[in-house]
Amino acid sequence: MNGEVCRAASIALTGVEGTVVTVEAAVSQQLPGMAIIGLPDTALAEAKLRVRTATAQAGMPLADRFITVNLSPAALPKQGSGFDLAIALSALAASQRLPRERLSSIAHLGELGLDGELRRPAGLLTATVAARELGFQRVMVPERGGAEAALVSDIEVIAVRDLAGAVAWHRGESEGWCVLPHVGAGEQGSSAPASGDMLSDTGDIADIVGQPDAIEALTIAAAGRHHISLLGPPGAGKTMLANRLPTILPDLSSDEAIEASSIASMEGSPLTGLVQRPPFESPHHTASKTALIGGGSSSEVRPGAITRACHGVLFLDESRNGKYTF
Repeated sequence: MNGEVCRAASIALTGVEGTVVTVEAAVSQQLPGMAIIGLPDTALAEAKLRVRTATAQAGMPLADRFITVNLSPAALPKQGSGFDLAIALSALAASQRLPRERLSSIAHLGELGLDGELRRPAGLLTATVAARELGFQRVMVPERGGAEAALVSDIEVIAVRDLAGAVAWHRGESEGWCVLPHVGAGEQGSSAPASGDMLSDTGDIADIVGQPDAIEALTIAAAGRHHISLLGPPGAGKTMLANRLPTILPDLSSDEAIEASSIASMEGSPLTGLVQRPPFESPHHTASKTALIGGGSSSEVRPGAITRACHGVLFLDESRNGKYTF
């Protein structure tokens, strides 16, 4: 007889926008094997090998039957290895290795190693924010990325060391997992410097002597969030003024900090704190369109300078004709 369909939840990212993905698993009376359907990319299709090996290494081998895993909605392309945890848990539930009652009520995010270790997927903070916006009250993440997920308020973060810890939580056991408290803006340490964060050696606008008209123009632009264009010969101080514009901007609000940090999270490096200061981006005047607007492949999206400058300053230096715009 065919087994019941077991469902676990995960999050698919399209840029910084998230969509709920329901991972369905069912066992059928066929030769042992696994198939993943629902428009997975190559990295996701290979999850069947990671899941079978990881569950066996953790002492919880899957049923000796054929397991079909469906990623719903089937029409939405899915990329990356962040669905591994949800696939493994739904397959284990279909194999009657753990209860399935709470699988669909929590968002599962994490990549599996062959020994069952859980690793941080790219865009973990972004996916956690998306899970909260989509109505989830809990999210399960790798322990190594737990501090990053805990930056998001109003959602319970369950950090697990490995696949065994995730199974232990669903079984109601107390080992191998922990609930992380939310790290507020006032409690966190220094934020991880994203590529667009202002460097500490750029100085302050108060260091500038003279240039009263330019400073007044910068102040008006900062107060009203206006664009500004500076024209003049080389050496007039345009770059010096532009580098100091972020110093008169206020700290980001909580919503702005989350959005800027979500964009920084897409770069792949884990964050240790929210981006609190307005980012500053200064692409070279020979930068390509991809470097400015972003790009990537079906399995990876990289934000460009325009996106990374969100809630901050984008400084476009066109030195060939002495014109600077930001």
